[in-house]
Amino acid sequence: MLYYTKPAGQWEETLPMGNGRLGMMPDGGVTNENIVLNDITLWSGSPQDANNYGAYKRLPEVRRLLLEGKNDEAQAIINKDFICKGAGSGNGIGAKDPFGSYQVLANLHLQFKYSGVANTGISPDNYSRKLLLNDAVAHCSYMVNGVTYTREYFTSFGDDADVIRITADKPGQINLSVSIDRPERFTAGANNSRLEISGQLDNGTGGNGMRYYGLVKAKLKDGKLSYSANALEIKDATEVILYVSAKTDYKDPLYKEQARKIMDAVLAKPYAQQKQEHTRNYQKMFNRVNITLGTKNADGLPTDERLAQFQQAPQSDTGLPVLFFQFGRYLLISSIRVGLLPPNLQGLWANQIQTPWNSDYHVDLNLQMCHWPVEVANLSELDLPLTEFVRGLMKNGSRTAKAYYNADGWIAHVIVNVWGFTEPGEAASWGSTKVGPGWLSNNLWRHYLFTQDKAYLRSIYPIIKGAAQFYNSLLIKDPKTGWLVTSPSSSPENAFYMPNGHVSSICIGPTIDNQIIRELFSNVVYAASLLKQDPAFEKYLAARLTQIPPAGQVASDGRLMEWLEDYKETEPHHRHISHLYGLYPASLITPEGTPALAEASRKTLEGRGDDGTSWSLAYKMLFWARLHDGNRAFKLYKDLMRITRKTDINYGAGGGVYPNLLSAGPPFQIDGNCGGTAAIAEMLVQSHAGFIDLLPAIPDAWKETGEVKGLKAQGNYTINMKWHEGKITDFEILAPFSKKVKVRVNGIMKLVNTKKVRV
Repeated sequence: MLYYTKPAGQWEETLPMGNGRLGMMPDGGVTNENIVLNDITLWSGSPQDANNYGAYKRLPEVRRLLLEGKNDEAQAIINKDFICKGAGSGNGIGAKDPFGSYQVLANLHLQFKYSGVANTGISPDNYSRKLLLNDAVAHCSYMVNGVTYTREYFTSFGDDADVIRITADKPGQINLSVSIDRPERFTAGANNSRLEISGQLDNGTGGNGMRYYGLVKAKLKDGKLSYSANALEIKDATEVILYVSAKTDYKDPLYKEQARKIMDAVLAKPYAQQKQEHTRNYQKMFNRVNITLGTKNADGLPTDERLAQFQQAPQSDTGLPVLFFQFGRYLLISSIRVGLLPPNLQGLWANQIQTPWNSDYHVDLNLQMCHWPVEVANLSELDLPLTEFVRGLMKNGSRTAKAYYNADGWIAHVIVNVWGFTEPGEAASWGSTKVGPGWLSNNLWRHYLFTQDKAYLRSIYPIIKGAAQFYNSLLIKDPKTGWLVTSPSSSPENAFYMPNGHVSSICIGPTIDNQIIRELFSNVVYAASLLKQDPAFEKYLAARLTQIPPAGQVASDGRLMEWLEDYKETEPHHRHISHLYGLYPASLITPEGTPALAEASRKTLEGRGDDGTSWSLAYKMLFWARLHDGNRAFKLYKDLMRITRKTDINYGAGGGVYPNLLSAGPPFQIDGNCGGTAAIAEMLVQSHAGFIDLLPAIPDAWKETGEVKGLKAQGNYTINMKWHEGKITDFEILAPFSKKVKVRVNGIMKLVNTKKVRV
């Protein structure tokens, strides 16, 4: 439960709710309440072709300069010819450009009047505001002039509408006005016994883009409902239920009709039934996992006070990591629906027209991190929207691959939107990174590893093959080593000093590329063999694999090298640690299999330091968990739980969480929540190294006693276990089949029979 004793003072204190399509964030105000509404499909902008189709002609010159060590001269060409045409993402503020931005749908305003008191400066008694994760329902209650008022909110997993129920414990005490608006491009008013809002967003080319429509209706017990030009007016009611239905025309030309049908259906159903169906549908996913990490918790404290106390005594509240873990699962369930879009940088919650970085999809880490907990946290179906989103990038991505690199396959660079943008960004230092296809393929491959769904593997084979084809086209022979390396490339968003003192990002064969290609080619070879297709390509890739650089090189200072050359980085504490991709999410570096590279990874992390943005803190937690250092991972978790209210755009130290537990870069980015959730799971169960490892990185703070039910391992195994004093006392491995599986228990490797269960 998230719990507070006062209304939200800023959006980052409101309670996030969602059903995978709609989002709702109420602030719990007493006199005036603002409820922010969202639809995950609502984007400004429009499809465009921003490819520079002549860029590939300069590729030989760029490659020649790189081989001559003239990276800065090569980068100058990249900055001129290997960027997108036009405004691109608008440097992250592209709401008015064709790239567009994810945007707030509307603000629902509730203005209350209370009998017998002045309606300014009201100080209610017994104020409480909470979000119950077990049933995905939020509550707000307080007393004014002897009357207790209660509000209940949920975004229905049954009826696909927002529902707000307001009650008073004495008859006829509810008086309020309901209105709706948004910051721009809207028409709103009362019409035909309902409140409506509609409009059309900016498409970035001087015309009208995506259309949206929302309607609000009220159902009363007692009292009177009337309509002014711009509001619903409610007087002397004992109970009010507000319903909000909304749709956009994203792949839905009948969006208005659909929104009205949803409203008609929800109005015809009793509230108790609506709530019951909502909770039942939600709990089908949420109840799959249960975790206990000890007996000490501060559940009775308001969440903001609890966060502050945790910084002083983290071992005194073993319940907070459980809350954060289950909140991460809650956010995933609330922001992903099969058949729709994957979560963007803010999931599906936004309160602005110009969201930070357009709230787009960054594919040099962030979109991938959003899905890292999905499989291990037993929410496997929530990976499917990402699969279809990536499949949808291939057509545009193949054009981009030809335009810039005369390459086969497909490429998506760093910034991606719902309109299929795959072109490079506006600058070489960040916009030309090419890890996207391989890193996204890793996510798709993880779904196969956890589910063992061969039909799914067959469906994604063209995607991962296309990614492999692109990287294969990008390879050249490095005359110094004889290895095949990517050219041109970069390590995501990082830069280095050249021997001449100049700074460059563009290089050949950065470590992350080598790791991605080694992993991707191996997976494609395996898939082709298993599916018994593409034998010629399988054989060709297998031969190319022998010429790819190793998963890492160790520098003279003992750290893992980020680039093919041992360059000095310009920012030693940089938020990205891309060259540890082989440690996580890949399994190329493990303490058991590659101890030297694991030790170099450890030294790399020591050099980078423990501070950073929220998602960087979460990523470091994952790295330390893979290195089996639970106490260091827990230290990073404590840092992640630092409370902040800052909303400026931050690229350095100081990340944490907001009072509502949403992760703060700042600003809010959901990837920190998802990465932290994945890291907690990784501290408890790992399965990437060829066996299931129980409690591989348990910190001292969780050793006293604990229990896990429902976490997943690769191979479609479900894990239940109990421990005491850091030692497993009981466990079982469940699967839809009977099989012996290798499990490490209390440091000892065992062959264990799975317990066969129906799925």
